[in-house]
Amino acid sequence: MAGSQIERVFSVLESLTSEPRGLPMQTLAEQLDIPKSATHRLLAELIRLGYVRQNPENLRYHLSTKLVALGFRYLSSSGADIVQPVLDRLAHETGELVRLGVIEGERQIWIAKSQGARSGLRYDPDMGRDAPLFYTASGHAWLACMSDAEALSLVERQGFDRPKDLGPNAPRSNIELLERLRLAREQGYAWVEESSAVGTSAIAAVVRHPGHGRVIGVLSIAGPSARMPGARLHELAPLLLKFAEELSAASLASELFV
Repeated sequence: MAGSQIERVFSVLESLTSEPRGLPMQTLAEQLDIPKSATHRLLAELIRLGYVRQNPENLRYHLSTKLVALGFRYLSSSGADIVQPVLDRLAHETGELVRLGVIEGERQIWIAKSQGARSGLRYDPDMGRDAPLFYTASGHAWLACMSDAEALSLVERQGFDRPKDLGPNAPRSNIELLERLRLAREQGYAWVEESSAVGTSAIAAVVRHPGHGRVIGVLSIAGPSARMPGARLHELAPLLLKFAEELSAASLASELFV
């Protein structure tokens, strides 16, 4: 990877984001495919700016909390306080995990959640992570709003790195995926049972802009398959769709959906 200086900087930050134990400079240099001297200069500048720190004991490089603070500052002023109460109420009524993803270009990014009856703005371990499109209810709900060709093309561009703990009912081919999308179009929502992981189920519906109707987000409910078998998922569908409509109306007052 050569790339511009700014690309290298963000590559360093992204690499450190996925490694909470930190990385040695040699590893970062290899990932960037640039000399250690250039990597050292990048890291030194990021340390000076406060985005990276170095552990004095093992000399590994870590992200500082500055990026996290910036993220929280952005969310606090972007209308998250309008969206979160909607998620909290749905979580309270279902007793399950409720999660919201927003659409940014060709990505669906999970940004907020509410677990059970708890309240307040909290962040899931998947916060900021792209929703996998091929095997999640959130992915299927969004893909179902496209043509088959568009959906398959987007899945291909996202790539499909099959997790080790993928559930037994995950789609095994494009044909199986398209069948899931067909059912989602018929019902107006998508659902999966033991697809993204063994023992979990989920249901999801899109959130549309109230003016032009474009998909701007995806609302989902997930939980253990023992509590959320197929029948329960379909029982929850009217409630999910109702709250998706509420988020659609609220989106006009939130910068999260711009």
